[in-house]
Amino acid sequence: MKSIAVITGASSGIGKEFVCQLSNNKDIDEIWIIARNKNRLQELITLVNKDIKVLALDLTIQDELEKYKIELEKEKPNIKILVNCAGFGKFDHEENIDTNVKLNMIDLNVKAVISMTDYSLPYMEDGSNIINVSSNSAFQPVPYINVYSASKSFLLSYSRALNIELKYRKIKVLAVCPFWTKTNFFDRAINQNNEKVVIDYVVMYEAKDVVKKALRDLYHSNKDMSVYGFKNNFQRILVNILPHNAVMKVWMMQQKLNGTPKIRE
Repeated sequence: MKSIAVITGASSGIGKEFVCQLSNNKDIDEIWIIARNKNRLQELITLVNKDIKVLALDLTIQDELEKYKIELEKEKPNIKILVNCAGFGKFDHEENIDTNVKLNMIDLNVKAVISMTDYSLPYMEDGSNIINVSSNSAFQPVPYINVYSASKSFLLSYSRALNIELKYRKIKVLAVCPFWTKTNFFDRAINQNNEKVVIDYVVMYEAKDVVKKALRDLYHSNKDMSVYGFKNNFQRILVNILPHNAVMKVWMMQQKLNGTPKIRE
């Protein structure tokens, strides 16, 4: 039986870095990489020393998710690790973001993760793993990023609870909660006028460091959550202590936002 890794959002950023680092795992025979952009996925074939299976799928569409399920039924692999990394955010005032865009965020950040997990579990054995890429924004409500942060809060809670539920099968679930990380994420996060909503980044981490820490926490710790970076951990602790109203007020002041559909004061 072929042992595989399955990675969504694999065409760039953190997902791509998971492909690169997991390609060194000797227990994995093949990596299934999933994203919408087939050309970008195919470029990865030349970058890693591992057999690659390209699945160009839009995970916001249920019929596309079903194609993954059908592929599993045909191949019947042993999934050693599933990395749910696909996701996107749109930063703007609630009234400025189209409803379909917000629902699309939920489709990809939440519904796709549940579908990928449920479809994959029948093909996982003792010792298999699931990584769900959440966000630092999962720790508190974030105005102007409200749907994105709420979806990541769901993902964090879902992952930690799922980790308990799957212990009887010796399957570990790890939620990875990156802070601001250098990826293409921000190309899509800008507002409808192609303007930045977030103007003050506390720190900007490298994807390779986030992934390295995540895999170390997965294989060498009992943690159900991976949080890379001192400032990331400091903020996580701080927002658990301070009232969230105060946290949101500081965020609004930091980003020079005033709570109206007009982005800037």
